[in-house]
Amino acid sequence: MQPPPGSDPGKQTSDLDDLFSRLGARLDRVWQRLTEEGFFRRVATAVRDFWERVTEGLDIQDLWAQFVAEARASYSLYAKEVNWEALRRESRGRRILKTAGALFWAMILKLSPARRVFLLIALVLAVFSLQVQVASKGGAVSATGPNPFALLSIAALLVLLALELADRVIMKRDLEIAREIQRWLVPEVPPQVPGVEVAFTSRPANTVGGDYYDAFLLHGDGAGQPQLLLVVVADVAGKSVPAALLMATFQASLRSLAVMPGSLRELVAGINRYACAHSLGGRRFTTACFAELDPATRTLTYIRAGHNAPIIRRASGDLEHLETGDLPLGIDPNVRFTCGVTTLAAGDCLLIFTDGLVEAVNAVGEELGETRLLSALKVCSRESAEKALKDIIAAVDAFAGRTRQHDDITCLVLRVV
Repeated sequence: MQPPPGSDPGKQTSDLDDLFSRLGARLDRVWQRLTEEGFFRRVATAVRDFWERVTEGLDIQDLWAQFVAEARASYSLYAKEVNWEALRRESRGRRILKTAGALFWAMILKLSPARRVFLLIALVLAVFSLQVQVASKGGAVSATGPNPFALLSIAALLVLLALELADRVIMKRDLEIAREIQRWLVPEVPPQVPGVEVAFTSRPANTVGGDYYDAFLLHGDGAGQPQLLLVVVADVAGKSVPAALLMATFQASLRSLAVMPGSLRELVAGINRYACAHSLGGRRFTTACFAELDPATRTLTYIRAGHNAPIIRRASGDLEHLETGDLPLGIDPNVRFTCGVTTLAAGDCLLIFTDGLVEAVNAVGEELGETRLLSALKVCSRESAEKALKDIIAAVDAFAGRTRQHDDITCLVLRVV
């Protein structure tokens, strides 16, 4: 092809050379910036900060363990609504299909009716978005291009996810407020009593729980009655919000009746009458252990209302269960509670706990059990109540590993020095 009339081939070549030269110089400068150590450091820092924000500092193993635990908990929630007995009578193929259908209905019925319809629309769009093969006029087979139904399906699912997250955030904010209120209902630090150390901890399975602990001094009447230390651990039947509400009523009745003169038996009887009046016919009962210590004589008087038996580790290393007990609170308003009495000596350690401690499970479904708890109590620290408590909780955590906690755990340690 001949160049246009009047054009200069040499000048055109020179212009192209100049263009490529300038372009090459610019690419060199860009590459130089990319290869600078500071640039890569900034990129690495930005990526690391983004990952830390997303994962909240958890490593891959912890993230996977958290996902597995949450998946198991979610499956357990949905599986409760499946009639497994009826499915076992089906053939293998039909059982698989019916199980999938039952789990689908268990999940979709957790949504509001409007969101169920929205989810079904998104699923229908997802089906239409699949690439299908069609025969062309010439007999060749080709695949369709990108389907707009895919974008609509993804957008619908994202909208549905946003709606569910909004509900979750609102509920979580309310539960966080409830947890703060629940923290106000229990002591942050133990009372200072000469010759006695007290340590406690509580770990709800959910944001709020139904376990309760308390430790405070009962003031004497000024007529020679000694000042006594009262420690209480209680466990309301159930978990989460319903149990937390009943725990609040338990705390209110305990604190209100504790200022009245009277014996430990009278105090527990008054709390029981109140619990029976608000137990929904005995369906919302409370197990509790009340222990009253006279610091001067080291005499311990206790009432065990359907609760796990407290354990004393004597200074000699011997273990002793406080077995005396009666019905839980909230079942019989006329029950007469029995008081057990024992004497503590210097170096003795009293452990009061809820059933969530011994029922902690590991990855294979084994419970901690009382035998392992006794072993942990035998070898825990003798330096202070706080260190002993930390050793016991560390033993429970080591046994459970990354398994998700399924029940509230509360533990109180009282040590005589």
